[in-house]
Amino acid sequence: MRAFVFPGQGSQKVGMGVDLAEASSAAREVFEEVDDALGQKLFAIMREGPDEALTLTENAQPAIMANAIAVLRVLEKEGGLVLADKAGFVAGHSLGEYTALCAASAFGLADTARLLKLRGQAMQAAVPVGIGAMAVLLGADIEKAQALADAAAEGEVCTVANDNDPGQVVLSGHKVAIDRAIGLVKDFGIKRGMALPVSAPFHCPLMQPAADAMAEALARTPPGLLRVALFANVTAAVVTDPAEVQRLLVEQVTGRVRWRESAVAMKEAGVEHVIELGGKVLAPMITRSVEDVRVTSVVTMADIEALAKEL
Repeated sequence: MRAFVFPGQGSQKVGMGVDLAEASSAAREVFEEVDDALGQKLFAIMREGPDEALTLTENAQPAIMANAIAVLRVLEKEGGLVLADKAGFVAGHSLGEYTALCAASAFGLADTARLLKLRGQAMQAAVPVGIGAMAVLLGADIEKAQALADAAAEGEVCTVANDNDPGQVVLSGHKVAIDRAIGLVKDFGIKRGMALPVSAPFHCPLMQPAADAMAEALARTPPGLLRVALFANVTAAVVTDPAEVQRLLVEQVTGRVRWRESAVAMKEAGVEHVIELGGKVLAPMITRSVEDVRVTSVVTMADIEALAKEL
């Protein structure tokens, strides 16, 4: 039993997708279709930067998706992969959930790109710059992180945004409260707290305006039938009903990414091999969260060729 998973924001880097595009027409077609859908030269930003342009949320989200789907399309075209035959489940971290749904044919590529562009713009616009912040806690389990968030809030928003693995939790909320949390880490037996270089406080109640925008967008472009079942971020449980997927995608904007719990649930569902397409971020989190599950990261043509031989 395999699960294919897709990375989230922070996995972008200038030069992503370039080698794939040079080696495969299938990859080039993905980047061209995304450029056409968005009416911008996104792949030029992916290829050449500058880094500040690629890091912008509205560019990073569709770029990360496009890179992962390019890997998948090369696997399909040149490796003979039929995802529905080889995958028991798909999952993605935050924006990666849209990539997973694209991979499962619930969204077309152009629609996925447009939804993620809008999602990035709406998340950026939801909170004025400087009002919100995020911090990563290292050496923190979910119980310690929750206790710290509760203590630091003092009437402001300070909440767990990402439960990534047993030793890494991310907080999100008002900047003043997040700064307080960083200052209190030692009091809660947490090794370290660091502010993240993000432009908005994702996955917390401050994102409600973005959730409202996505509710409208998803009403216009609802997901279709899934060819592969999804482990959803906000429930860490399997979902296959398109209407439920749509509801959870809206909830995901303000809700917690329950990635550690998803890894545990995938193992309990019988997953023995997790394959991360387009990044090398999620596989280590899964390794730290569960034992006896094999993980493979697939980014380069060499990675693709090796996996194609195995599948």
